[in-house]
Amino acid sequence: MTHDISLTEQARDVLITNDRGSYTVPTAGLYPYQWNWDSAVAALGFAQFDVERAWVELETLFQGQWADGMVPHILFHKNDPGYFPGPEVWGCEGPISSSGIIQPPIAATMAHLVWQRDPEMGRPRMAALYPKMVKWHSWIMRWRLHRGAVCTTHPWETGRDNAPDWDKTMARMDASDVGEYTRRDTSHVNAEDRPTKYDYDRYITLVQLGRRLNWDQAAMLAQSPFRVADPTMTFTTLRAARDLVKMGAALGEDTQTLEADVARLEAGAATLWNEELGGFDSRDVHSGEWAGCLSNASYLCWFAGVENRAMLTKLRSIMERVAYPVPSNDPDAETFDARRYWRGPTWAIVNMLIGLGLADMGHEEEATDLAKKTAHLIKEHGFAEYFDPATGSAAGGGSFTWTAAVWLAWAGKV
Repeated sequence: MTHDISLTEQARDVLITNDRGSYTVPTAGLYPYQWNWDSAVAALGFAQFDVERAWVELETLFQGQWADGMVPHILFHKNDPGYFPGPEVWGCEGPISSSGIIQPPIAATMAHLVWQRDPEMGRPRMAALYPKMVKWHSWIMRWRLHRGAVCTTHPWETGRDNAPDWDKTMARMDASDVGEYTRRDTSHVNAEDRPTKYDYDRYITLVQLGRRLNWDQAAMLAQSPFRVADPTMTFTTLRAARDLVKMGAALGEDTQTLEADVARLEAGAATLWNEELGGFDSRDVHSGEWAGCLSNASYLCWFAGVENRAMLTKLRSIMERVAYPVPSNDPDAETFDARRYWRGPTWAIVNMLIGLGLADMGHEEEATDLAKKTAHLIKEHGFAEYFDPATGSAAGGGSFTWTAAVWLAWAGKV
């Protein structure tokens, strides 16, 4: 028990150390700005010991919301020349210097969970934040749907930067004119744990395209070679819509449009079922081709309120076969790489989302098992960015905000 209390104190210290006053950085050096879904998870972590600070985190994130409703994936509050690509590369004109793409919209879900920590104190904060969250949701519904599934227009948007889901799509892209640039991430952590230069050339090519098009969504819809309907964006958007309905009802708001969105997104989620794979998969909108990838995002179905017995069977199998589940890629896949970012490693953040979904859908045994295994992983290997699923060894950045937040809000409570 003493060890658990100590870890809880350490987790708080990670959040406090990475706190920049009104926002939190994922970790010092490697990620010096406010990241969208990292920040949402940080808010849930703060809510376990400082609800006021949790609301500030979310409010600061939405201060960067664009006029059209988009909430960027990075807010560059203070310029740090050590990070690439910085604001000068993106060329965006939001209220706060930012990137031009989004990230998984888990902020509404995290806000809902924060509100539950102290409903009376949080009501005026939620009343002010709610319309902003609805506006972002409406932006996604307007610009990102294909057959009801939510699309990503850049691998970074999903948070799963170099997942094998994007390999076929990126192989068709021409990045020959990307020009010279200097990455900073590989100077902070082992290059073998990071995306390759081949991947990065294509990431920057898409950023350059967005900038040339002034981040005009209609133009990008017409011209971008990268548009993939994927489980991450679809399941997190569906969960957000459900939570927005609940919060709206509690606030006395009209939720009819949101309820219709839930039905539309449920139908969209069904279009991501790859019968041959036997799992939820990513689909290239331009070619109609399946990625053929069973990822940790495939198991976010329960987080979205989508029951699937076949996925539950697969989850039980992976929980038995892998020492530190859930790996970000199928260990049997040719593309599996135990330490390279999203091509195999286990991520505590995704485990928490899967676990919350399992518990919500009544799969308590699986939810508890996953929480215990994630807790063991953190106890043994610390608050790392991600972990080798076979050995548990830490990879990526250290003293990582969202891993500490996962301990405080979920894994440390079993």
